[in-house]
This record gives sequence, structure tokens and C-alpha cells, in this order.
Amino acid sequence: MNGTSAKWLKFRILTLIVFFMVLYVALVSRAFHLQVYSQETLKTLADKQHIQTLSVPSERGMIFDRNGEKLAISVMADSVYADPTKIRRPSDIAKKLKRILDIDQGALIKKLSTDRCFCWVARRISPAQAKKIRNLKIDGIFLVPEPKRFYPNGDLAGRLLGFVGMDSVGLEGLELKYDDYLRGEPEKLVWARDAKGKKLCPRVDYSLVGNQENYNLVLTIDSRIQHVVESNLLEAIREKGAKGGFAIVMDPKTGEILALADQPGFDPNNFASYTAGKIRNKAITDCFEPGSAFKPFLAAAALEEGVATETSHFDCEKGSYQVDDKIIRDANRKEYGVLTFHDILKYSSNIGSVKIYEALGKEKFYHYIRQFGFGEKTGIDFPGESLGLLRSQDKWTRVDGSTIAFGQGISVTAVQLITALSAIANQGILMKPYIVKGFVDKQGGVAGLVKPTPVRRVVSAETAKRLAAILTDVVGEEDGTGKMARIDNISVAGKTGTSQKFDFNLGIYSSKKLMTSFLGFFPAEDPQIAMLVTLDEPEKDRWGGVAAAPVFKSIAEQILTCFKTNIQNNYRMPVEEKKTTPPMKIQLVSVNPFVADNVMEANSIESTVMPDFRGLSIRETLKKSKALEIDIKIEGSGWAVSQNPSPGVILKDYKMCTVFFETGR
Repeated sequence: MNGTSAKWLKFRILTLIVFFMVLYVALVSRAFHLQVYSQETLKTLADKQHIQTLSVPSERGMIFDRNGEKLAISVMADSVYADPTKIRRPSDIAKKLKRILDIDQGALIKKLSTDRCFCWVARRISPAQAKKIRNLKIDGIFLVPEPKRFYPNGDLAGRLLGFVGMDSVGLEGLELKYDDYLRGEPEKLVWARDAKGKKLCPRVDYSLVGNQENYNLVLTIDSRIQHVVESNLLEAIREKGAKGGFAIVMDPKTGEILALADQPGFDPNNFASYTAGKIRNKAITDCFEPGSAFKPFLAAAALEEGVATETSHFDCEKGSYQVDDKIIRDANRKEYGVLTFHDILKYSSNIGSVKIYEALGKEKFYHYIRQFGFGEKTGIDFPGESLGLLRSQDKWTRVDGSTIAFGQGISVTAVQLITALSAIANQGILMKPYIVKGFVDKQGGVAGLVKPTPVRRVVSAETAKRLAAILTDVVGEEDGTGKMARIDNISVAGKTGTSQKFDFNLGIYSSKKLMTSFLGFFPAEDPQIAMLVTLDEPEKDRWGGVAAAPVFKSIAEQILTCFKTNIQNNYRMPVEEKKTTPPMKIQLVSVNPFVADNVMEANSIESTVMPDFRGLSIRETLKKSKALEIDIKIEGSGWAVSQNPSPGVILKDYKMCTVFFETGR
């Protein structure tokens, strides 16, 4: 080989070496760029091709009553979605799905005919429907589990609990008020696709879930008292032919609402079947004229200001008294002459009340009306509370003040009325009413407690005590208007109320449309329970003393019978012996909702009464029944939704209980 050829070969070798070195550097640089600089971008592109993410609502916190009974829970239910890009014959698929899901076939065809890769078909279907969908094995149709809100007790406290929408957002009641506490961060379901594009099983990607924790609510409500109140109220509505009614049971010393019923009931499991007017909780949202139930607050003001004593005399004008151009009469055309302050309340004289108002004056009367909380919200933790209607004293005519004295021309809410009465029962101190007792995290730890909140002192303890004694005679004496609320051996303080509803079409008060009420507390010497019962437009027995008072009595007697108390049998003593009356207590035991069921049962309810299994799992039901030596027959699976016999029946008559379970509906 000559020198020229050798040089040329050497040059070519060097060129090749340089080429391969440059190529190696280029490949390394490209690999470094792809693996480091473009890693996130390429990963995102790959994820779009191989991974699909769907946000689904997380499981809402549960709602318990004060004793740990489940009032609102979440159960898992399957939802149906589709990937339209994999649907080849949308009309055929839609026809098959319509037979199972009973949905609009035309609308579904439209959804399945798009080029999108996701659309909902049906949310939270029944287990039977889900099984049929699976059996179809349609390419492009998928099932995904979602939490579904379920109320195990049906319409028990339905309007109080409220309900949630399709995306698990609270829309009414406590579900709305405490939505931020109950609703957690949505969960992210992630599907991976194989090389052929087929979806693999979904998994929850916890790295994509936020840190917002949700809580369980523990209420002041006692579901057993709630059941007693609702049952008695509904029975009275049917018996009296009333349009409806509501009732509130309250602890006057703390402001805790033990029961709040608005009947006829509302089942939040089927909220879509109700109109808007049937959903609101009228005991909190609606106003009405209280009638004679308002007289105790006038009396409290008069006693506090010293313008009258129990024995002060007022001329009731033989049943007819003219105020400017209006004639004021007593109910039932009664023709009272001179009555004492005490008897004006006992007989519920309208004219006597006007005379007390005239002695007190409108400025002081208005002041005490506001002090008792009328004309403003109580602050109860529930959405939609009304202010009521109280005109400024500057706009009162002489007639206005006179009619307000016996509860006409002023509008109040039921929760305002029972809260004001509770101030009298609580030695003159007004308490803020509340429904949620506390918040519990998912581990069972207490995350927050709501404490009783005194609002202000309205009247002195001495005035409250004197007024309570008068109200005790309204019930306890034979000629008192509230005698039908009397309970054997227990002293009850109370007041009847009957008011005409204003007919806006005729521009006058109706003689046929009435609101009848009874409000009271017991035991009168040391009040533990305050209660208001109101019936709307009863057709029979259209007076508070004969329509609402017996309902009060029935509820009170069942509370005293069904709950462990140390209330002593204490027949109401004559006036001169009242000072020897021993104090009485009623203990409504509140326990941690996560203690053992048998301990809770032993401490909170008589062992002679059939317990309430509704809302429990099968395991919890068996545990509870074993502790009470009750034989249980299980029907179905999931959560207990009903039982036979019903809660509260005497156990000695039944030692077997059939409990029916469902997984959700």
C-alpha cells in the first residue's frame, strides 16, 4: 500500500471515529434530555394515553343522636358510566340499558354518540340493577362505586337532618348547615389501560386526595324522644283533623334541643318526591301569631317591673272592653268581672291582659319582648331561621299594644317561643338553642364540643319563680285552662294558646283557621324539660287547652315512663305547703356514641323496653340483642331499616324481634 492510500485509510478511520463519537454524544444528550428535562411532559402524555382519572365524592361523615344511634350514614352503591369511543352501536346499547335503568333512551343515545371518552349513564343504582349491568358485559360500559346517603330511620327527624344532592353536597337541614364538616375532599379513582386500551381495575390514588378531613356529627337530639314526639303529634293531627303541627322538646338549662318534630313527616331518602313547601322545617322557618301563649311574657314583665303582684286586681269589664274604635272580648264570650293578676293568667283573660299592658306601658313591654328574644333570630344552628314579625314600638297604636298583650299582631317562630319560655324555667336566664352537640373524627376522637351559651338575664330568679308558680296553677287547678296537660304526681307549669290566622283574601282574622298551642315545663319546682306543641288548623277541639295540651301530657308521660329518672312521686301540695316540696330531677343520660352498645343501653333506657335497632349493622344488632337477651331474626343485609316489633314496646310481651336490613335504596 502506497503512502497516499495509507493516509486516505487513516483519514477515513478518524472520520468514522469522530462520527461515532458525535453520534454517541448526541444519543447521550438526547437520552439525558428525554429522561431529565422532558420527563414530566412525556409522563403526562403517557398518562393521558394509559391512565384515566375520575373524581368521585368521598364518604360523608355520619350523623348520630346524643346516644350514638345512627341517623345518617353513607352506603356504597354502583354508578354507571360509559366510554363513548368504545361504543359501536349506541342505539342498541341504549335500548338494553333503558330496560334495566328506566332512563330516557333518546338522551342516552346522544351521550353515547359523542367522541368523548367519558359520560355518566346513571348514578347510585340498586344492587339488582348493578348485577344486570355486569351480566351484559358491554364493552365501553363500566361500574364504579360511589357513596350514597342513607337515612336508616326513614322520616324520623327528616326535616331536621335534611338531605344531600347527587354530588353529595348538603342541600337542606343539618346536611346543609354542616356541609363543610361532613363533606371531605373528593377521591380520585385511577384506571390504567393495557396495550390494547382495555381498562384495568380502578384504584384510589391517595396522592391526589386533599388533606381536608371530614367529621361525624353528634346531635343533642334523642332519637327515642323524637320518635315519641313524632308519633303523638301525627296521631293528634289525624284525630283533630289538623293541617299539620310541630313540637319542640328542650332542656331549658342548657338550650339543647332534645326533639324537634314537624308533621306530617318527610323522608329524606326520597326527597325528590316532595315539593319545596313540604321540605322546610316550619318550627324554625315559619311565623305565626302565638295568641294567649304570649301572655306569660307580659306577666313576667309586669312582675319584674313591680306594676302588679299575684293578688293585684284588674277589672275585666264583664267581657267587653273598647280600645279606641275596637272592641276587645274574652274568648268564648266569657264575662269576667274583677280578677286577680294570678287568675287573669289562669283563665287566660284577654281584657285582663290588656289592663296589665296599660299598667306596664308600651316602652317597657316592648323592652321585655326584645329581652325574651322576639323580633330577632335565636341563633339556632339550622338554616332558614326567621326573625318573626315585631314592629317598632314607635309605630304601635293603642290598639296594637293592646292586641300584642294577648298575642295578636305579633308573629313568632316555634323555636323563639320555646326558648323564651325556657328562660322562665331557667331562673330568668335566656339560653341559645342548639342541635349539634359535638364533632367526632374518623378515629373516634372528639374534635370539638358545643357548650351551652347563656344569652342574657331577662328577669330575676325571683320573678321567674313567682311566674312559674302561677303557670303551675294554670295546669294544676281544676278551673285552669291547661288542666288537660296535668300529669299525676308531677307538677307542670304551662300556658294554653289559641290564635286566629289572618285571612289575606278577606283582610280579616279568620274564625275558622286557628293555631292551637300548649307550652310548658316540668317538674315545675326544678324544670328539666320544656316543651311546645302546636296544631295547625284543627277541625275538632279547636282550643289549645283541649287540642294541644293532651298531646303535651302524652309525650311527657312517655318520657317519664320510658327513661330512667329519679323524679320522685310528688303530688302537687296545697299553697301553704309548697315550700316543703323536694326538688326533682330527670336524667336523660348522654353517653359517648362510641361506647359499647350494651353499656349505652344499660345506662340510657329501661331494660324492659324493646330497643331501637334501626341504623345498626348486623354485627351491632346481634351484639346489642345479646346484651338484652333478645332473640333476633335477620332479614336481608346491610343496615337495619325497620324492625318488628317496633322500638319502645314492652319487652315482657316480646322476646323475639325480626330486623330487616338493606344495603341502600
